[in-house]
Amino acid sequence: TDLALRYDLTVPLARVVANYKNELPRFFKRYQIQPVWRADRPARGRYREFYQCDVDAIGSSSMIVEAELISAVCEILEKLEFKDYVIKVNHREFLFSMLEYLGISTEHHSDALIAIDKLDKLSKIEVGKELLEKGILQDSIEKLMNHYDLATNAFNGNDANRVMISTVMTGSDESKKHLIEMIELTNNPHVRLYPYLARGLSYYTGSIFEIILLVSDEFPEFKGSLGGGGRYDGLIGMFGKEQIPAVGFSIGLERILFVMEERGMFQKLIDEGKIKNDSADVIVTILEKKKTDENDSITQEILINESLKLAGELRAEGLRVLVYPEASKLDKQLKYASQIKVPFVCIIGDDELKENKVTLRDMQKREQKPLLREEIAAKVREEIAAKVKV
Repeated sequence: TDLALRYDLTVPLARVVANYKNELPRFFKRYQIQPVWRADRPARGRYREFYQCDVDAIGSSSMIVEAELISAVCEILEKLEFKDYVIKVNHREFLFSMLEYLGISTEHHSDALIAIDKLDKLSKIEVGKELLEKGILQDSIEKLMNHYDLATNAFNGNDANRVMISTVMTGSDESKKHLIEMIELTNNPHVRLYPYLARGLSYYTGSIFEIILLVSDEFPEFKGSLGGGGRYDGLIGMFGKEQIPAVGFSIGLERILFVMEERGMFQKLIDEGKIKNDSADVIVTILEKKKTDENDSITQEILINESLKLAGELRAEGLRVLVYPEASKLDKQLKYASQIKVPFVCIIGDDELKENKVTLRDMQKREQKPLLREEIAAKVREEIAAKVKV
């Protein structure tokens, strides 16, 4: 095809860096959250349109960069209170040297990697059949499958990294050095070596990583990764005259949300006061003006202006504020606040304006009291903090 929807966020970034290399700092970092599209078959937690959350670092070949990105992703997952995640790490050069060790010739490396990447989705028999059809010898396939079993058992062990390094790591010394350095720099028990991590994208040139969830009695297995990434030192050079080192990590937003929803994690975070499930902290009313005599100085326009002004004052104090969008009866506005779960309502009418006060209503307690206008913001913050502690 000549045209397609955006496949990922990495290739567009590479083009930007190639085009604006002279205007960017030598070491350039960026994060980006945007929709992308894939021609995948929709499945549980898998969609054709989805949001990727990318973080990339350009300009350095140091393994420190990988460690930083992995640590950032670990921090995100831990803040969301994932306990059973693992970040698999591997290196493309190690993969190639491992294939040579297993007797797979260089011309079959690409085909072998494509098949190996399916081992977590297809049976060993199916993958073996695909390898055989690609011209790989049966003896090499048997060696590969035996080594795969050894690596998988080590990966699932209590001391996965140590066992992997001592008994399974069969690649070149240089690629092993890179992997071990990355593990040590990250210094996180959730990060594990896995020599059969392949990652399907062809632009990866070095380290690669992928987030998975472990199987447990409490939660069913989630097929597929929550995110992944790696080093792509050759990609920017495809769009410019100079090769520039780069590495990135991408998290799939929909998959994270899908798993959290399925496990009831949002409700737990709400119950602990770590996230909010209401749309705002407070609603400011716009009361419907009753017919008055000619001497009444407070008009409907004044009521609207004062409500909007109050909303601005509360927002300036850092509160999340909604304004009821039209003049209406108070009962209707309170019903709306209850419907969208806003905990407080600021009522400002004729009496309040005359006394420079605002009536603050607690929707949960169904209580209200007038307060001086300048005290409202502090009182709302105080009440919100008290609700969180409870």
